[in-house]
Amino acid sequence: MLIYLGISALIAFGSALTLLLIGEMSLLASTHLVLAVGVLPLIFGAIAHFVPVLTRSGAAPRAVWLAPLLLQLAGLLVFLHFSGVAGNAALHAAAAIALVASLGLSVWLMARAARTLGQPHPGWRWYLAALLMLALGLALVPAMVIWPESRQGLRLLHLHLNTLGFIGLTAIGTLQVLLPTVLSGPDADAGARLRRDFPLAVAAVLLIAAGAAWWWPWSLLGSVLFAYVAGRLGWSWWRRYGWRTLVDDGASASLAAALGGFLLLLVLGVAHGFGLLNGHDAVAAFIAAFLLPLVTGALSQLFPVWRYPGRRTAARDRVRGKLASGGALRAALFVAAGVLLAGGLDVGLWLAAAALLLFVFGLIRGVLKLF
Repeated sequence: MLIYLGISALIAFGSALTLLLIGEMSLLASTHLVLAVGVLPLIFGAIAHFVPVLTRSGAAPRAVWLAPLLLQLAGLLVFLHFSGVAGNAALHAAAAIALVASLGLSVWLMARAARTLGQPHPGWRWYLAALLMLALGLALVPAMVIWPESRQGLRLLHLHLNTLGFIGLTAIGTLQVLLPTVLSGPDADAGARLRRDFPLAVAAVLLIAAGAAWWWPWSLLGSVLFAYVAGRLGWSWWRRYGWRTLVDDGASASLAAALGGFLLLLVLGVAHGFGLLNGHDAVAAFIAAFLLPLVTGALSQLFPVWRYPGRRTAARDRVRGKLASGGALRAALFVAAGVLLAGGLDVGLWLAAAALLLFVFGLIRGVLKLF
């Protein structure tokens, strides 16, 4: 399942980039293709994978693994709607399906945390908050129809709760344990940092979302809070591992670049609040500078484990080596693409597509045992 979700995310990225480059898809439709069909189901799968680790419990039951598939079905309906193929009924059906899936996964997560022997890892709260942010964002879809006069504000709430709320909280929470795993150097401070920064991160998301919808100074305060949380994480990495160690491993280079891209996007969000940046350009930059290095960096580490579970083997090391190879270059291309797209320059699409092709090429080489 996890391999399927990972490949689905790569296909969604590649399809969206291709259709944008040839002018066959709007940015709105392509964004929902990437997020709703590719990234959100993959994150659901990652939560189902990591929660048993965080709560020291058994593997997720089969019913839980239906959630990513339900979310992907909902995502396809959303994509068809924004592509002009399906009407409003498909959009509302998708929101209902995704809402049920997110609430169901939340209930399972809380049950696992409650049954943990001792204290569960604090990362579970980040996942729960992310799922509740997503659920709230989905609940706003029918609200836009009920209160059309408030549609613009509700749409911005929906956007920020989904991106910074669901994806952002999940990503920052996961990075704190994933990158130390990549570098085989456990971060003893991660648990305390996750506990201390959790309320700040949640408040930051709510402030940014509310500010985008109603009063931009709230977004400024929220951006400062979230930048503090992400900056503390980056500083801890710098002190513990050093920049050379972070860059030398392709997976860690991509994950570090994703964190840097996230900080950059918080700055760009402030620029958008001051009217210096187009909101559509910020969405494209979010995908290129943050999501692409995040997903490719995570898959560089996790795909070999999913493909060859159990004890470490030469086959697993070979695949990981192919995926991590060139990771620093890909990360630089993704961040550069994000900067260009933020400035309204479509050449950034070509850089993002080139970097994604490099990753897919490494995946094919590793799985098919080619040179």
